[in-house]
Amino acid sequence: MRLYFGLIRFSHTLFALPFALLAYCMAIKLNGCEMPCRFPFRFLDISGILLCMVFARSAAMGFNRFADKDIDARNPRTANRHIPAGVLSARHVLLFVILCSLGFIGSTLLFLPNRIPLFASIPVLIFLFCYSYTKRWTVLAHFWLGAALMTAPFAAWIAVRPVLFPIPVPPVLLGLGVFFWTAGFDLIYAAQDAEFDKKNNLFSIPGRYGITAAFRISALCHFTAAAVWFLIPFFYEHFGFLYKIGIGGTAIVLAAEHLFAVPKGGVINLDRINTAFFQFNVLVSAGLLIIGIADILLH
Repeated sequence: MRLYFGLIRFSHTLFALPFALLAYCMAIKLNGCEMPCRFPFRFLDISGILLCMVFARSAAMGFNRFADKDIDARNPRTANRHIPAGVLSARHVLLFVILCSLGFIGSTLLFLPNRIPLFASIPVLIFLFCYSYTKRWTVLAHFWLGAALMTAPFAAWIAVRPVLFPIPVPPVLLGLGVFFWTAGFDLIYAAQDAEFDKKNNLFSIPGRYGITAAFRISALCHFTAAAVWFLIPFFYEHFGFLYKIGIGGTAIVLAAEHLFAVPKGGVINLDRINTAFFQFNVLVSAGLLIIGIADILLH
């Protein structure tokens, strides 16, 4: 299990999971709650969200490692990953992906009688798996990843409120913020492989247009994410002053991430990139979850 957790970077589940839980709490409060400081949590819903998030991300990440095994073997930075290094075989990783996919589909049954998660499970998996091949044909791969993580708040909302149309504004804004936020931090992370991507004809923005352009686009994405999240209280009455303070803090964290990770003298510091990628962004997602729930409870 330790090897497989390392394979999929299990700790990175903390990127999207807080937004799924926040969307769930927002949807519950919108449904109405007699006690202002209590949520009518449904244990099966919470279990379903947690299991679906873990299984879906594990399947997607495992498939990414399987699909990129040859590319990873050629890249000095990734040559020590589990499949290229021979720690895990490609066949075993593929089996792991299949088991996690079945676990994801099975976990959607916890939302019954709401059948939408079950019907959407296979299309969602296909969409997640397709991300692994986008870098081979489009520079929009970073935004495909953003769209993949954007499904988390949408799915959690639909689990509570199984209505697809009309699409409610609050989860749309929350999801769009996740979309731009994810694309932004993936652009920073991809800067590590700019030279490798360029030499191997891979379609990343840092590889095609340079690291400076990638950081500028990343900054624009993060500014857009903060701006979109700031709009949510205008369409969701249970967010107020505390949430707006939280978005201000989020903007500061994102700005600090760029100042921390930006190349000095044109030289990329891998340790700084990895720290910015994980620690700053976990602070964003977990912080918004805590502040969002606290504001809902206060209202």
